[in-house]
Amino acid sequence: MQALWMVLAAFLFASMGVCVKIASAHFNAAELVCYRGLIGIVILWLLARSQRVALATRYPGMHAWRSLVGVASLGAWFYAIAHLPLATAMTLNYMSSVWIAAFLVGGALLAWRPSAASPRPAFQGPLVLTVLTGFVGVVMMLRPSLDQNQAFAGLIGLMSGMTAAFAYMQVVALSRLGEPESRTVFYFAVGSAVAGGTALLVTGTSPWPGWPALWLLPIGVLAAGGQLCMTRAYASAKTQRGTLVVANLQYSGIVFAAIYSVALFGDQLPPMGWIGMVLIVGSGIVATVLRTRAAPGAPAEEH
Repeated sequence: MQALWMVLAAFLFASMGVCVKIASAHFNAAELVCYRGLIGIVILWLLARSQRVALATRYPGMHAWRSLVGVASLGAWFYAIAHLPLATAMTLNYMSSVWIAAFLVGGALLAWRPSAASPRPAFQGPLVLTVLTGFVGVVMMLRPSLDQNQAFAGLIGLMSGMTAAFAYMQVVALSRLGEPESRTVFYFAVGSAVAGGTALLVTGTSPWPGWPALWLLPIGVLAAGGQLCMTRAYASAKTQRGTLVVANLQYSGIVFAAIYSVALFGDQLPPMGWIGMVLIVGSGIVATVLRTRAAPGAPAEEH
């Protein structure tokens, strides 16, 4: 059953991407982040109340940092969705697992100090190969975009995956401290509303489009629904194998995004782009397997 919950979560996140792409014709990325946060606050407050979860926290600084990097990832992802094919933007955001593998390799090397009591860390061949494969896939995916002068949007999409990795690691830390998922996601929604609203002072607001503004509502609802389904998927996975299956099924969201991209928006990805997508998904799955073996039971990555 946990597998179905994760597939449903992936479908909801991909569907949110469709709404973001449509709404981006009328609103800028800061507005989308702000409205997503406002809608999320209402939904998650109601959820926390129904679960009798107090929203007061002893770790406001950690929540603030998680919200900061999470909002940076969200804003970059929304910008990429607006300017790239949906499947490309979705795949770049899902690079977070590859970025985490890169951080693990780099962190081990940076933390090492030459001494007799601290031998040089072993060469982590599988992780290094995973990271290199993922970035080869990025180059293959973005080369078609570069031909269409979309290099900047591609870099922003890549940054969304990197900052999502930082946000994920902060969620891990909060989870280990016993913070409930609904509380963590609630503060992320608050951070989105505040950061998006602050950014509007710089970007300005778009003219109110009338009825197309209704696309803002499903963005918040689908995001909250996807997060709840993802949480249920991980909660239902009682074994390490079950957790691994759930973690890898998140990549089904890229399949849904690819179908939406072609069917709804008429996006055309050349063969090299599709191969790059496969390489990124494959490297992300391998990175998840390696990470799960190192730290089983890690919580879900968020969007």
